[in-house]
Amino acid sequence: MAGQVIEKGKRKWLVRIFLGRGGNGKRSYFNKLIHGTKKDAEGFLSRTLTEISQGKFMAPSTNTLDDYLNEWLKNSAKQKLSQRTYDHQVYCLDRYVRPVLGGRKLSTIKPLDLQELYTRMGEDGLSPRTIQIVHNILNRAFNQAVRWQVMAFNPAQLADRPKQERKEMLALAPEQAGRFLKAAREDLYYLYFAMALDTGARPSELLGLQWKDVDFEQGRITIQRSLEYPDYSNVFRFVEPKTSRSRRSITISQNNLNSLREHRREQGEKRLKKGADWQQHDLVFCTREGKPIQARNILRRHMRPILKAAELPETLNLYSLRHSCATLLLSAGTNPKIVSERLGHARIVLTLDTYSHVLPDMQQEASDRLEKILFGEVGTPEAHQKEKAAG
Repeated sequence: MAGQVIEKGKRKWLVRIFLGRGGNGKRSYFNKLIHGTKKDAEGFLSRTLTEISQGKFMAPSTNTLDDYLNEWLKNSAKQKLSQRTYDHQVYCLDRYVRPVLGGRKLSTIKPLDLQELYTRMGEDGLSPRTIQIVHNILNRAFNQAVRWQVMAFNPAQLADRPKQERKEMLALAPEQAGRFLKAAREDLYYLYFAMALDTGARPSELLGLQWKDVDFEQGRITIQRSLEYPDYSNVFRFVEPKTSRSRRSITISQNNLNSLREHRREQGEKRLKKGADWQQHDLVFCTREGKPIQARNILRRHMRPILKAAELPETLNLYSLRHSCATLLLSAGTNPKIVSERLGHARIVLTLDTYSHVLPDMQQEASDRLEKILFGEVGTPEAHQKEKAAG
C-alpha cells in the first residue's frame, strides 16, 4: 500500500494514500491535510498504513447523519421493529436529533456532541426517560453503522446516559379496587374497567379485543392485536402485539364472563337499531355506533369522574388497572411466572423488577409457611423472645 507526504504550505502537509482501483477502474485515494511538522504527517501516514494492513482503517464518510439515519431506518429498523415502535423512533429522531445534529457529517459525530444534545434536552424540560429513549435509538443506529463499516466506533457508547428515575407504581389496594368498581357500576364502560382489573391486559389490547377472541366455552380471551391512534390523530389501526409473549390467552372470572354474554346481547340490539350506520369492526368495546374508542377519551370522560366519586387519587390512569391486577395477584401469593404470563411480559425478570415492592410481603408469607411446616406453628417475635429468656 503506497503513501506519500506532500508539502502544501507552511506547516501544512497532505498525506495521500493509494487505496486501489474501484469497480470502474479509477484509482482511489485517501487524502488528509495535516497541520504541524513533517514528522507529524509521517507519523499519521505510518499509523494509517498500519490500520489498513490490519483491516482497521475506515475512510471518513461524506454522508450526513440525516443521510445515514434514512438508510438505517429503511434497511434495518423497518425490518426489525413493530410499526408502533418504528413510528415512535422516527418521531424522536425528527423531533430531537435531526434539528441539532442532522446536518453534521456522520464521521464527525463525537461523544461530546451527544452529551451536549442530552444536556440541551434536559434544559428544555424533557424527562430523563425521554432522553434515555433517544440515547437508546442512537446507540442502536451507531452500532449498525459500525457493523456496516461506515463508522469506526459508536460514539453513543462513550456518552453518559441520564439516570432514569423510577416512577412510583400507581395501583389500587384490594379495598380501593372494590370501591372503584362500585363507583363504576353504572358507567357505560364498566365492563372494560372490570376486565382490565381481571386480566391485566394493556389498555390498547382490550380496546383491540374482538368477539372472535372470546371463547365463552373455555372462559378465556385471546390477545392478538392492539388498537392504536398514531400521533394522536383520529385515524386508528390494529397492530401486532408488542412481543411474542404478548400474544396470549387469559382466563377470565365467571362474573366477567357472564357480563360479556349480556354485553354481547345488548350490543347486538344496538347494532340492529343503527342498521347501516353501525361500523362493523367486531369490537367488544366500542362506541354506541360501533367505532373504536380512544383510550384518552375513556380516561378523561369516564375513569376520572369515577375516581373522584370513589374518592380515589385522580393520578391513577388506565395502566394503573393493569398494575393493580399484577399487584393484587402477587399479594395473594400467585406465582410470579403465572402473573408474568398473564401480563404478557417478555421475561419474568421484567415482572419481578416492575413489582419488586410486593415481593418483601411474599417473602414473609413464604417464611411463615415454611416455619409452620418445620415447627408446627408460626412464632411471633415476642414468643421467640420469651422462649429465649426462659431457656
